[in-house]
Amino acid sequence: MSLLPYALTRPFLFGLDPEAAHDLTLGSIAKLQNTPAMCLWQQARVDDPVTVAGLRFPNRVGLAAGLDKNGRCIDGLGAMGFGFIEVGTVTPLGQPGNPKPRMFRLPARDALINRLGFNNEGLQSFIANVQRARSFRAAGGLLGLNIGKNAATPIERAVDDYLLGLDGVYAHADYVTVNISSPNTKNLRALQSDEALDALLSALQARRVQLAQQHGRRVPMFVKIAPDLDEAQVGVIAATLQKNGIDGVIATNTTLSREAVQGLPHAEEAGGLSGAPVLAASNRVIAQLRAALGAGYPIIGVGGVMSGADARSKLQAGADLVQIYTGLIYRGPELVREAALALKQR
Repeated sequence: MSLLPYALTRPFLFGLDPEAAHDLTLGSIAKLQNTPAMCLWQQARVDDPVTVAGLRFPNRVGLAAGLDKNGRCIDGLGAMGFGFIEVGTVTPLGQPGNPKPRMFRLPARDALINRLGFNNEGLQSFIANVQRARSFRAAGGLLGLNIGKNAATPIERAVDDYLLGLDGVYAHADYVTVNISSPNTKNLRALQSDEALDALLSALQARRVQLAQQHGRRVPMFVKIAPDLDEAQVGVIAATLQKNGIDGVIATNTTLSREAVQGLPHAEEAGGLSGAPVLAASNRVIAQLRAALGAGYPIIGVGGVMSGADARSKLQAGADLVQIYTGLIYRGPELVREAALALKQR
């Protein structure tokens, strides 16, 4: 149990603009991590080791990419009890993202809408931040590095950006995630289609073979997909992942659907919807992936985990590991421990 209950800080943070609250929180964690003040939010990690994609995860609960885009807070966030942390999405060059305001709370449904647009400081700064992290990995935590394309890069040249990203992060990652499912970069989700996905993954797999020889180790590679897919599309993606030797899949990113939040303030804002309303759609895609991929293929489930029961529902749908993001904003660090205990006791 952390010394500073989140229930005391949430009213203050929710009184701020969502992105301002986000920046203040991450700035504070970055400044205070690995100091005695980290005890304010630190809690013991639930011990529930599992091996997935050849990696030994201390427990099954991780932080999803998108919260710490620049990898500034790995140790501080890891102190909340996560078994693994995923940071990014990073693009080869720094970019400001979309115009503000671009993040909106829908507290009536424990949801967020964001259209941040891969705002980040770029690959060079990202890698420097990752190299500075020490305590989380020293304690056995695993680190995933999530790569994407620059908004200014034409979709026809997207492969170039992903190869630059893979080259940059490979030596520093426990696993690499290829993000082709954010709704906030124009045409990005087109990379989920049959031929485009095959071309991208084929190029990445060929480059990974070279990098594995160069660095003397093979780093697992995951692909993150959207919830807004039908069963046939999920089946094509599953076959393409297996054909190209990709180690696992992360399901899912945010949704464009507004069915679950109709009529609420900010519901019609452009961007991806996350939080409780995404749980069912994400679990549907996880179940379809498991059916298509068969037993044993690694699936990380993310989307709508607001409780230990929600985390269990991901494993029941077919996931091996679970990630949270929006749930952390609404529930605080206690959700990490609750979810990890629920999965250990399942």
